[in-house]
Amino acid sequence: MIYYNLVGIIMEPPYLVSYAITRKCNLKCKHCYSDAIDKPAPDELLTREAKKLLDDIASWGVRLLIMDGGEPLCRDDFFEIAGYASDIGLKVVLGSNGTFIDVETARRIKEVGIKAVQISIDGARAETHDLFRGENGAFYKAMQGVKACKEVGLSFQFGMVIRKQTLNEIPDMLRLAVKNGAIAAEFFDLVAVSRVKRECPEEVLTRGERKKIMEWLTEAQRNCLIIIRVPGCPMYPLILKEKNIKPKYFSTDTLQRIPYYDRGCAAGMPNGYITILPNGDVIPCMLLQVRLGNIRKDSIVKIWNESPILLKLRSRNLLKGECGRCSYRDICAGCRGRAYEETGNMLASDPGCWLPTALGHYNTYER
Repeated sequence: MIYYNLVGIIMEPPYLVSYAITRKCNLKCKHCYSDAIDKPAPDELLTREAKKLLDDIASWGVRLLIMDGGEPLCRDDFFEIAGYASDIGLKVVLGSNGTFIDVETARRIKEVGIKAVQISIDGARAETHDLFRGENGAFYKAMQGVKACKEVGLSFQFGMVIRKQTLNEIPDMLRLAVKNGAIAAEFFDLVAVSRVKRECPEEVLTRGERKKIMEWLTEAQRNCLIIIRVPGCPMYPLILKEKNIKPKYFSTDTLQRIPYYDRGCAAGMPNGYITILPNGDVIPCMLLQVRLGNIRKDSIVKIWNESPILLKLRSRNLLKGECGRCSYRDICAGCRGRAYEETGNMLASDPGCWLPTALGHYNTYER
């Protein structure tokens, strides 16, 4: 939605803002989109700067704030900042690796007003998770974090990366989420950002592998007790609709609230998504790491409304190649982050898409 005022075009704000409050993390995950390190970055926003940013976000009308990192619980003033965000009316959720969440911490998370936690689980087995997360015992600690959330009545979901090593474990990972009481299972389609290129480029799925696992997930949704979401793959909801998936345990309308449903790639889009990094840099999405500006120089609202990069990103008639010609262009648009990382052009055709141009059935070719 676009409306006009006396100073020009004002875009509808994003539905969701992701604020990575620190680069510090206790793990060494091979895929880390934040390229986390073992200490805070020297240029991270100060407490007062973070609160000013939150004031701007709240007055802007944003509905949901994700606080992540790095590992947010590594930041000394995390609870002060999170509590402030809740106090000014933001709905706050936390993205965590779970290793610091004991019962006392879970209770404190809940007390400052955080509504839910996403805990990263990257395998159905400890060996798989720990190897990817870079620390022996990380799986056990994360699952203890899950138990702590359950004990205090704090809602949580599992965040899980889809990669070659876990393809055979996806069914068990989904069962693990359901068995432990997660409210949702979020499977991240691995995108080859800088650390992935350095640490695990062989883990990125081929087109054929992506097609196969997305079709499996859509079928699993029919009888799954919880909702399945797939960031990084705007093609997933197209299959849900093509297969006319009707979940057994909740309303079909609920599917329309998953990422990309009838909206396509949400990076930098009105009623979509924006990411703020620990130093105040703004990027369209954690998967589309193109710098738009910095909130120390310009407000987040000004960057959102005036960025020439976002203007291009929102003009889907500028998409190139098969994405530009595809009949699904306006309700899919492919993953702009994957297009950028694999081609250097955020408007290029999504190299991970298996859909044929402008056809209503699915192709099976490999990359």
